[in-house]
Amino acid sequence: MTESRHARHSARVTERRRRPPARSAGGSPLVRSSTPGRDQRHSGGSHAVQGSDLPEALHSAAREARRRMDAVSAAVYLVDEDQGALCLALADGSAPSFFTLPGRMPLDMPSATVRAWATGEAAVLTDPDPDPGPAGPDRDHVLPYPYVALSVPVATDERRFGALTVLRVEAAGAFEPAEMGILEDVGRQLAHILARLVEDGVRVVAGPMPMLVPAGAGVDTSVCTPGWGVRDVPGSAGTSMMFPLRRLAELLNRATTMEDVVAAAQYCVMSSLRADALVLVSAREGRLWVLGHCGDSTELARRIHGTGVDGRTPVAAAFHGRALYLTGDGPPLVGEASAGVSRTEVYVPLRGEGQFVDLPLAGQNRVVAVCALAFSGHRPFPSEERVLLGMMAGLLGAAVERVELSAEQREAAQLLQRLLLPARLPDLPRLVTTARYRPADVTSEVGGDWYDVFRNAEERAVLVVGDVEGHAVESAAVMGQVRTAMAAYACEGHRPAAMIDRTARVLAELGTALTVTCCVVALDTLDGTAEVALAGHPAPLVRRPDGRIQTLDAPANVPLGVPMAQPYEAREHLLESGSTVMLYTNGLVSSRSASPETCARDLLGSTDVTSSSHLEDLADRIVSEIVTPQQRRDDAAVLLARYEGAGHGDEPKAAGLHIQRRDLRGVRTARAFVHDKLGAWGLQDMTDVVELAASEIVTNALIHAGSDVDVRLRAFEDRLRLEVRDSATNPPIPSPLSLTEEEAPEAEHGRGMLIVEALAGEWTSYPNGQGKTVALNLVIPQE
Repeated sequence: MTESRHARHSARVTERRRRPPARSAGGSPLVRSSTPGRDQRHSGGSHAVQGSDLPEALHSAAREARRRMDAVSAAVYLVDEDQGALCLALADGSAPSFFTLPGRMPLDMPSATVRAWATGEAAVLTDPDPDPGPAGPDRDHVLPYPYVALSVPVATDERRFGALTVLRVEAAGAFEPAEMGILEDVGRQLAHILARLVEDGVRVVAGPMPMLVPAGAGVDTSVCTPGWGVRDVPGSAGTSMMFPLRRLAELLNRATTMEDVVAAAQYCVMSSLRADALVLVSAREGRLWVLGHCGDSTELARRIHGTGVDGRTPVAAAFHGRALYLTGDGPPLVGEASAGVSRTEVYVPLRGEGQFVDLPLAGQNRVVAVCALAFSGHRPFPSEERVLLGMMAGLLGAAVERVELSAEQREAAQLLQRLLLPARLPDLPRLVTTARYRPADVTSEVGGDWYDVFRNAEERAVLVVGDVEGHAVESAAVMGQVRTAMAAYACEGHRPAAMIDRTARVLAELGTALTVTCCVVALDTLDGTAEVALAGHPAPLVRRPDGRIQTLDAPANVPLGVPMAQPYEAREHLLESGSTVMLYTNGLVSSRSASPETCARDLLGSTDVTSSSHLEDLADRIVSEIVTPQQRRDDAAVLLARYEGAGHGDEPKAAGLHIQRRDLRGVRTARAFVHDKLGAWGLQDMTDVVELAASEIVTNALIHAGSDVDVRLRAFEDRLRLEVRDSATNPPIPSPLSLTEEEAPEAEHGRGMLIVEALAGEWTSYPNGQGKTVALNLVIPQE
């Protein structure tokens, strides 16, 4: 705009400031705006957008922009208070068009709205996918996004409020420069009005949900709860109520975990209805269990979690298929601060087939969960909001059932995977071993990676790592067959090349079409001779005592399942005392940009391994590099072994104990085991502390894991290591004796871990092949 036009505009703004806004008979401000004729829309003349409060100002500007630009809809975006995103505040137009508008745009999003806000200039965005695809003479191509967007900044010289965006059907053609000027003028006028509201103390921010105003709708909104849409505008409240429903459907379609479902419900259900708390509840084995909760919901979740499904409670009644809307006084369910204050509670059943069923389905009316909402004070629910909540419940029920089914399938796959991996690795006098396995994140199927350690003689150990093609039940079945064959041939004393050759013949007889790669290392712990044989697998690496990392080369051969005319070949290497060997599968390094061998070398050299007690630290460090979803597109296994050498002065002492599940004397047996072994090793002074730590960890494992428990003791020159293994994957969490902040009710109680934490300055929990291992290190007092 020229300086003269800017001066005239400023004069108009000043004049409007002097003139008090008009009021309706009820005392609410009115919006002054006129509708220009068709001949005014492209003339470039200014039109005053006036409003006395924020919703009316935004609505007036959006309506003016839509009418003057011949657009199907117009929207005002306001930057949030953290200056981190643009939020949809209000949209005016046709429902099919304004439901395509994002509710929130990060400031790095490639959109015309963000560009206009960031650059201070008009920005145009056409079809985001202009490729017509395979089109022919008798086929018309229809664009997936049939709108052209024009955005202009809503800003003054001192402040950027947001952006004004209009959508026009793509058949109307591109925006002309004169039209851009018209929309820029509307955006500038809105910015000055918003600046005046800020001066008057009004917070110019978008609400929790956008206000949607349908064009030309004549829906009666007198029975709708205040807070939806723009008051006195027919159709605005009802249409605004549809926005969180549509956004909920979009978010739940992408939800893969229960945390995703709860987050979607918090944004679209709890926030839009202005509830204080939300709890999702399921029923299993006759009791109610909290799936997730948000808001000020700790007390409500604790009252529900673990109660009987047949109890005389509102949530139990909702599981019989009836939604309950309750108001009244009583004990606080949301928080202690609400004691003595009236409250409103809502319990809505969630059905797996949706809230409204048009076709007969099996298991109809089956309630899969209940959504509980709590409000402070008396909260009426008109019919429109009940219908809205019912539709939301249908979406939530389908999502909960899908996510729980996926979780059950994933849990079954992980259980099968754990059963096919070794429960524990054998203890060898001069060889300390440890292993890690990480499943892929992109699939819920079982993987084909495995590892194992066999002891076929007093002084000879066989290390094996393998990878079966694919991620399916067949991959797991083949993995079990190959591992069983390997174990049989290793125990018979066959050398690595013969083990691979004979296993390949077994696999050929089984008739599977899958291929298998593997690496076998036979180590003589007396002289350090290591014989390596490969079947299309990466060669193992060794870290020498001086820190050098080398490859234990061997002929590559071909994978199992591929016909091979020549016999498999192996190669011998000599290991010095203090060497660390690493066997791994491709999933450990396949997602990295560098070569697989270079990545494996970097991982092996990432931590200093000065003693066998630090082998677990090295394993933790290696798997920590592959925990991001981008790096877990394939399952991965790594097997580490540290060779101590024959007659080494620091040769570790090792002993193990197996406790069966539900063994009532298991804790007493563990204490006796610790007492006897430490006495035999001359460590009587440490008996009391280690016995107490062992009893607490074993008790925790027996109660919460419900599985067999393995206890292992290792004595090194300077420290003692205690390991307790079980089949539960959740790590033990020390729980405070007094809980003052919100916690998940289903979290594992770990009161005993507080004692362990006090006894040992260093303890850790890490996953193994069939669950987790809790380990602690205690310094041996030196005389």
